Amino acid sequence: MKLENLPKSKETKGIKRVGRGPGSGMGKTSTRGEKGQKARSGASIPAWFQGGQSPLYRRIPKRGFNNKRFRCEYATINLDTLSKFFKDGDVVTPEVLNERGIIKKNLCGIKVLANGNLDKKLTVKAQRFSSKAVTKIEEAGGKTEVI
Repeated sequence: MKLENLPKSKETKGIKRVGRGPGSGMGKTSTRGEKGQKARSGASIPAWFQGGQSPLYRRIPKRGFNNKRFRCEYATINLDTLSKFFKDGDVVTPEVLNERGIIKKNLCGIKVLANGNLDKKLTVKAQRFSSKAVTKIEEAGGKTEVI
């Protein structure tokens, strides 16, 4: 037996056909009531819409503290970038990075991340380091200094 061979049951109900004349009982307004926004075609009103009046979420005053204004973002730089732009034994500082155009904005400082490999001895001075970046720099024979 296959799905298409199953006997039809009485539980399946036909589709309600609306707007087919007054004799159907669902003609004229097609079960949409009389006039108004919901009677029009394409009417899909959001649940929070309050008829054009100023909505509740805008009438209630803002509360609480937001730390976004005072947060400190760091310009990030990866180890592969350092190995590409610097020679063996160089000292890497935020001023040097800005002069060479490697970092566009200084923001609150610079954070060194461990993406890539470092094969040169560099002395890196920055505000922050990831723990993996510190180990990779020291494995290559370099030094890290937190400013």
